[in-house]
Amino acid sequence: MRSSSNSAWITSISLAALALLVGPALSGPLDEPHLPIIPRTEAEAARISGAVRPTDDFTASERFEDLPAGAATVRVRNSADAFSDPSNNISFDGELKFKVGNGLFRKLWVSSPSSTLASDGLGPLFNARSCQSCHIKDGRGHPPEGPQDNAVSMFLRISIPDEAAQIAEIEEYLGTAPDPTYGTQLQDFALPGIPAEYRLQIEFKEIPVALSGGEMASLRAPTYTAADLGYGPMHPQAMLSPRVAPQMIGLGLLEAIPAADILAGADPDDANGDGISGRANIVWSAEFDMPMLGRFGLKAGTPTIREQSAGAFAGDIGISNPIFADPFGECTTIQDACQTAPSGAGDDRVYEVDETGLDLVTFYSRNLGVPARRDVDDPQVLRGKKVFQDTGCAACHTPKFVTHRLEDQPEQSFQLIWPHTDMLLHDMGEGLADNRPEARATGREWRTAPLWGIGLTGRVSDHTYFLHDGRARSLLEAVLWHGGEAQTARDTVTQMPPDDRDALIKYLESL
Repeated sequence: MRSSSNSAWITSISLAALALLVGPALSGPLDEPHLPIIPRTEAEAARISGAVRPTDDFTASERFEDLPAGAATVRVRNSADAFSDPSNNISFDGELKFKVGNGLFRKLWVSSPSSTLASDGLGPLFNARSCQSCHIKDGRGHPPEGPQDNAVSMFLRISIPDEAAQIAEIEEYLGTAPDPTYGTQLQDFALPGIPAEYRLQIEFKEIPVALSGGEMASLRAPTYTAADLGYGPMHPQAMLSPRVAPQMIGLGLLEAIPAADILAGADPDDANGDGISGRANIVWSAEFDMPMLGRFGLKAGTPTIREQSAGAFAGDIGISNPIFADPFGECTTIQDACQTAPSGAGDDRVYEVDETGLDLVTFYSRNLGVPARRDVDDPQVLRGKKVFQDTGCAACHTPKFVTHRLEDQPEQSFQLIWPHTDMLLHDMGEGLADNRPEARATGREWRTAPLWGIGLTGRVSDHTYFLHDGRARSLLEAVLWHGGEAQTARDTVTQMPPDDRDALIKYLESL
């Protein structure tokens, strides 16, 4: 459970649990208590092995390639609502539940006390008044474009090196703690009478990049500052990391990929010598009180959609819930007025969003449909697909998986999906480093972002800003920011014939 203390979250973990978290190697697949799994048969495993094998034929699209979410794939809308439809294979009752969850996802929370029953409890500190305020149209958030812009759908995570972690073996994975004054996340809004924590300030520096064929690109390198601090200085060793809200589609299918299949792709010591050494992030589940595979968040710091949703309620909106029960959200013990502010909990209302409400938002988030692919047989798209494979992009952006067979979750059960991610952590180089660890993730590592739906970003979000902080203004800029394990692939893109580079972008736009 999230705590206002900067070390209670560590002391609540037993030494045995720490050993599981930081062991040099995993002895086997991690437990997945959040999923009602029906084990695969040997025959199914053999079929799956053939279905996910990479293709070497680029003369035509692969079977089912136009259905990235399998039977859950939705039709493509020619509007900003392209990411807002439920799974295509959802039942009638499921669609009703989805719509109620959508209502909670869009609901604007108000401060307490209020005559608007069960809608109060906002803050006292917050980044947004609703889930939809950050995940606009269920797509990517809107980052600021310059020093004078407000931070829309963006905030800074904050932590400090944990001096309490005296055991050398655990420092790599649990070597950070909340800032004693500002917690783990900076909130730029507050209720009347309570100071906001900060104002996000951003400046950009343009970096020219020469490309083959006499072409040029320009990258904007951001500098972030937490200005107008409301509670005094941060810890002198505070580490800040920017976050733009990611798109919401396909989360339930990513959650349903077997942990064993994700771990099978990990190569932490680069044993095959290809320069790619993906690692799993193993995180502590506040819900299940055990180590689990991290899947969600930009550094794979959360294991399940439900826990991710609960964390967002608490950290982003200041709403207590069954997993993160503090009625004051992210307030620390130093922020007295914040901790003692009125809350929406009390009497018969234990949490500001209860078990039912959290489950509805989780169901909604799990079932936001992935739109169908476009132009899969276009010659330039097929050429770009080959460039994608030959350049090494698919080494991290794994095209295909087959999900678990699940009881009572037909929308996610046993689907061939095309998310283009391995769900692992990769060193992305100094240019993208935030220098802030998160569980096992180092300050240079990020989870491979799923690429499905990326070509519809402009339609849904009215911008084409990519990466964890929206610094890339186009898909090409996003590619050019890749470093570390992806440096070779990035350099290949800069040096390839312009027609191949155009084809690669055309392929990404078709996803």
